Amino acid sequence: MIDKIDRSIMTILQSNARIPNTEIAKQVGMAPSGVLERLRKLENHGIVEGYTTRLNAQALDFGFAAFVFVKTDDMVGENKTAKLLAKIPEVLEVHHTAGEDCYLLKVRATDTKHFATILREKIGKIKTVRATRSTIVLETMKETTALPIESAGDANES
Repeated sequence: MIDKIDRSIMTILQSNARIPNTEIAKQVGMAPSGVLERLRKLENHGIVEGYTTRLNAQALDFGFAAFVFVKTDDMVGENKTAKLLAKIPEVLEVHHTAGEDCYLLKVRATDTKHFATILREKIGKIKTVRATRSTIVLETMKETTALPIESAGDANES
C-alpha cells in the first residue's frame, strides 16, 4: 500500500532524480535509512522503474517533433510491428490504440528532411505497415513524464 510519505518521496524524485537521500529525508521528516527502505520497497514492487536524465531536444538538434498514426496488417493481438517500431531510435514512444489506427508514435528528428527519411526508410520499410498519418508539432507548451502523484493520493483519500 502506498501512503502519503511514499507519494511525497515519488513526487520529490520526479522533480529531481539526483536529489540526495538525506535531502529527501529532510523534506519528508524521516531518517535517511527509512527513506532508503521505502525507496527499495517501491523499486522492488516495480513502482519506481528507474532513474533517468532528461535532455534538451532543441539543444541536441532534435527539435522537430511529430506524432505518427500507423495502420498495420497485424492480426488482432499481434505486436510484431510494435516491436519493430520500438527499435527505431527516433521513435520515442509507441502506443497501441483503439480506433481507426493501430499505433500512435512520438518521433523526434532534426528537421523535415530527417523526418521524411524516418517515415520512408525506417517506418515505411516495415512490411506490415499499411499507412501512416503524421501531425507535426509546431510548439510544445508542456512535455513531462511526471505523474500527478500528490493529487492522485488526495483523491483516493477523500
